[in-house]
Amino acid sequence: MWKQLYEWGKWLLFLAQETRQNRADIKELRNEVEKLTAAMQRLAYEVQRNKENEAHEREKMALKLENEMLKFERRLSAGKPSEEQKDQD
Repeated sequence: MWKQLYEWGKWLLFLAQETRQNRADIKELRNEVEKLTAAMQRLAYEVQRNKENEAHEREKMALKLENEMLKFERRLSAGKPSEEQKDQD
């Protein structure tokens, strides 16, 4: 009987130690998950900002291209004699 009581006590101490270790492991894992979550949020924020910046850059480039095309058209029309001037010559 004493031997069985000793074995149960030993088993109980083992389970208590395992429980403490599991709690410590869970706490550490929670901290790691929190850090990973924060890192993912930062990455998502940066990706969103990059998308917005790229969209703005594309818009600026399109506007610059349109502006240059309008300037070119203006130069072409300024250099071309009008139909009235052709008839007078």
